[in-house]
Amino acid sequence: MSNHKQQRDSITDNIKDGAGAVFHAAHKGLEATEKIAMGTVDTTSNAVKNLTGNENETK
Repeated sequence: MSNHKQQRDSITDNIKDGAGAVFHAAHKGLEATEKIAMGTVDTTSNAVKNLTGNENETK
């Protein structure tokens, strides 16, 4: 294999590795955002259930 081809392959591999790292970082960030959002939804749902339950008990 020529030196030029090895250099080109090395550059290509570095680009792929860099893109993969960026993808994984973005994916991890999205998962963290989803976890926070779902926690907020669960908290809101529980609060609504508690308020609704309290209102139903007082009627």
